[in-house]
Amino acid sequence: MIHYKTPEEVELMRHSALLVSQTLSEIAKILKPGITTLAIDKKAAEIIRDFGGIPSFLNFNGYPFNSCTSVNDVVVHGFPNGRELKDGDIIAIDIGVYKNGFHGDHAYTFAIGDVAEDVMQLIRVTKESLYKGIEKAVAGNRIGDIAFAIQEHTEKKHGYGVVRELVGHGLGRRMHEDPQVPNYGKRGTGAKLKERLVLAIEPMINMGVKEVYTEDDGWTVRTIDHKPSVHFEHDVCVMKNKADILSDYSIIEAAEKANPNLKKQA
Repeated sequence: MIHYKTPEEVELMRHSALLVSQTLSEIAKILKPGITTLAIDKKAAEIIRDFGGIPSFLNFNGYPFNSCTSVNDVVVHGFPNGRELKDGDIIAIDIGVYKNGFHGDHAYTFAIGDVAEDVMQLIRVTKESLYKGIEKAVAGNRIGDIAFAIQEHTEKKHGYGVVRELVGHGLGRRMHEDPQVPNYGKRGTGAKLKERLVLAIEPMINMGVKEVYTEDDGWTVRTIDHKPSVHFEHDVCVMKNKADILSDYSIIEAAEKANPNLKKQA
């Protein structure tokens, strides 16, 4: 069942989404070679609590951490652990915040140190595809229009692998609501978009083939060829003429640019 929000609920969701953005911007300030993903997770939990929120991911379907920290060939749901980030790594950090009855949920991929140019290109193209999908998140369009825009830019134009097993989703009082939002599909298909439907649009794009597998922990998803994968995600409210992006990358990008340990995204 699809849940449409009232204007007041959209504003509550914007607040939760912006708390995720603020958390990611604070995390961006501490990223460097040598930091562990477990330290990142602990810092995320501390920041979320300081904001008066609750980490959405903790104990969600049994997930044991506050964030997902997906390094290099991990597509999504990477477990925080004692592994230290190295120069040349990329890491997608996915965070959820629950406050005032609603969830915010989005992700950003960071480049640690001197990351190879072909990986930086994957990062740039995946981020571009997110916004191309968002452009289609307007009333009267369909889910397939969002999906097609992402697939066309990443797979058809650049030859990357678009993950099929994992999709974006509706967002609200529950972290995962209807409808599902794939990153591949046909224009003019799927549910028709109506005003004040809030979606988490999240391209998950592989440098190599589209196939992935899940590790024995039941969560960590990796590319089958172990080539890098990139994940970006925004919280978006469908409106008449232009989607309303509830989350805010600008503060994350500002922190990224100010951190000499991160490679800047063009």
